[in-house]
Amino acid sequence: MRTLGVPGRSAVALLAGALGVFSPLSALAQDTSTANEPWAPPPVSTNAPGDGNGQQSEIPYQKQKECVTRDLDNNIVLQEKPWGQQYLQIEQAQKLAVAAHGSAGGGVKVAVIDTGVTQHPYFRFPVIGAGDYVNAANNGLEDCDGHGTEVAGIIAASTPINIGFKGVAPDAQIMSIRQSSQNYGQPNNQSAGGGAQTGGGSREQGQGAGNTHTLAQAVVRAVHQGANVINMSVDNCRPADGQINSGERELQAAVHFAATSNVVVVAAAGNTSDSCKQNNQPNPEEPQSIVSPPWFADDVLSVAAIDESGGVASFSMNGPWVSVAAPGTKITSLDPSQGSDKLANQVVEDGKQQDIQGTSFAAPYVAGVAALVRAQFPNLNAYQVMHRIEATAQHPGAPGGRDNYIGYGVVNPVAALTAIVPEEEGIPAAQPEQLPSGLPPAAHKNWTPMIVALAGTGGGLLVLLITLFVVHTIRRNRPA
Repeated sequence: MRTLGVPGRSAVALLAGALGVFSPLSALAQDTSTANEPWAPPPVSTNAPGDGNGQQSEIPYQKQKECVTRDLDNNIVLQEKPWGQQYLQIEQAQKLAVAAHGSAGGGVKVAVIDTGVTQHPYFRFPVIGAGDYVNAANNGLEDCDGHGTEVAGIIAASTPINIGFKGVAPDAQIMSIRQSSQNYGQPNNQSAGGGAQTGGGSREQGQGAGNTHTLAQAVVRAVHQGANVINMSVDNCRPADGQINSGERELQAAVHFAATSNVVVVAAAGNTSDSCKQNNQPNPEEPQSIVSPPWFADDVLSVAAIDESGGVASFSMNGPWVSVAAPGTKITSLDPSQGSDKLANQVVEDGKQQDIQGTSFAAPYVAGVAALVRAQFPNLNAYQVMHRIEATAQHPGAPGGRDNYIGYGVVNPVAALTAIVPEEEGIPAAQPEQLPSGLPPAAHKNWTPMIVALAGTGGGLLVLLITLFVVHTIRRNRPA
């Protein structure tokens, strides 16, 4: 997850290597509205913002750092498949999808609202440039930060048979909208003005490009450009104060517009940081940090991250809005360096080499699953797709099968493509039933049979003793 206003990776190279070896919307039978929850945002506005014609018009951002490049001194050849790919049985799900309708996500467009996506030979279809709120001339096809390309690769990379890493929906097409960049910023003499700086993701000079205002515009832009699924691995985190600011209102209206326009919206749940405190307060229903767009849970699938143990990752933000979870550590994806045909599995941040990780990379796993589901069940609307993914997840052992750590559980691609969801068949959802606890109360004890038995036994013993006494006495008094 790339948090707005938090510095991201530097322009130092990535450590990487090549691998060897619409129907009308209808309500679900189950009411999942959060309107009456104490943490829920205020009612959504039905007036979605415009899309700004797909470009930033208020601030002329300029490149301030060089784009990421590949570290040729550490050109390690990766051999194994990513653990997350194996954990989710991605290839098995793809085989099921191909057997069912001939493709794995074919005909589905997935909009990646991020730092841009670099054209890469491992995309089956050319990336569609659909907008750029950082530098309009690039139209979303420059990834200076090396983030959006990695996200897009997890969704739709179509690699050769001898390469272990696979995207979740390789037959889907990526649509790129660049909304943010840490390598771009405002000119030194450019003052922050207008509504673009009033959102929760507003930036001061030198803090990079993008805010909640442009994020809302990008969501609307994706809808206008024909996206079927939207992935947002960019969030805004702030202290909870019971209020909603103007940028958040625009973003809330934008994601509602997308969902009601039959577009599945997927967002990273967010990463903890110095400015984004973990929601571990005594009352889990009163969070101390608000993360948007996940906050707008009625219209968004919010994705937490798990690590190799299967447990929630230490950096993954908790919250009552978390929908599902997916792998978010030790990530392998496409190398975002311009002109590269390789893969990446590490990055240099603040001068330190480290694994690629974050809820940023858990979200595209779920966006890829959404693409598979949309291709296999074209008659399901966006809300039904979201519900199918939640209903078929590996539920935690918590009341209602949901908690604030991994939501309804780790996403299950195979089940999402094969399970029968009762609501889709017009069958009422199963209701919880209170089972009796403990043993039934003891019946009233009738002691009469035992008394009779003991009395009879005692009487018999008495008769026997008398008889023995009489016999003994007779024998002793018999004449010699």
